[in-house]
Amino acid sequence: MTAADAGAPRLGGAAAIRRAADVLAPLEPGARVALVATSGPVDPARLDRSMALLRSWGLQPVAYPSASARHPRADYLAGDDAVRAGDLSTAWCDPSIAAVFCLRGGYGSIRLLDRLDVDRLRSAPPKALFGSSDVTAVHELWNGRLATPTWFGPMLGTDALLEDAVATEGLRRAVFEPLPGREYSSPGTETLVAGTATGRVVGGTLSLLRMTLGSAESDGLDRSGAIVLLEDVTEEPYRLDALLSSLLRAGWFEGVAGIALGSWESCGDPSEVRALMLELLGPLGVPLVWDLGFGHCANAHTLPLGIEATLHADGRPRLVVHG
Repeated sequence: MTAADAGAPRLGGAAAIRRAADVLAPLEPGARVALVATSGPVDPARLDRSMALLRSWGLQPVAYPSASARHPRADYLAGDDAVRAGDLSTAWCDPSIAAVFCLRGGYGSIRLLDRLDVDRLRSAPPKALFGSSDVTAVHELWNGRLATPTWFGPMLGTDALLEDAVATEGLRRAVFEPLPGREYSSPGTETLVAGTATGRVVGGTLSLLRMTLGSAESDGLDRSGAIVLLEDVTEEPYRLDALLSSLLRAGWFEGVAGIALGSWESCGDPSEVRALMLELLGPLGVPLVWDLGFGHCANAHTLPLGIEATLHADGRPRLVVHG
């Protein structure tokens, strides 16, 4: 950790609270927005559809080189690390860009983190950043070391958004409607451990949170008093067990105020996953909610990270955003 990082605000400080209303404020029609690929390569047809969707909303999409790039060796990466890191940094620091959309997940964001100039990113005027899944690694850096809130939800370059009208509307609302007072729940939401907790929202995709354990991004994210979001995809129950057990043994959940679980698509029998979550997370004694309706599921919410919210684990479980 550099001296600059040591003096940087951590998520949970007043800086993040003051920024939330501005950073996640509704965009205006005509705003220029960046499309970047921090992880896997983007299908050209989906990129075209993504840009058309944003134009239909009155925005001006700008596709950066990574959006159509391919890594010279690894077909699972959208361009080499320098291209992807450069696009993310350039888009974030460009004052004419009002928001940054990460196009898809897969794998690769973790390879960018050490290439980013955190001081430069921190000095740039903050703006909204959208993404999920593998982009969890980027959210950790933004939420922690930059003390800047972000949006976690289905991504523009994927069928999870383009073929899901409900998810698309959720993203549109995140882009254009005010943040405070929003409530998030789903038909399958269930209270596993009752209670109410208010705190800053952190987290994302479980396997990525484990992947960054011990890094500057993870260490820079103050989880004391936080509400944790967790979800994943294509991880068998024994793998989820191992991932959660690793975080628990490392003290990752120490001091958290509540936990909201999302979807566990293609992770085996949902009842087995539910029982595992209750077995491992229930003993923490904090409010615990099952299936809040975010992650890799149909009709997935676009949720804010790095903002204050209240988790109600009661007869009508929900997450209520304060902004």
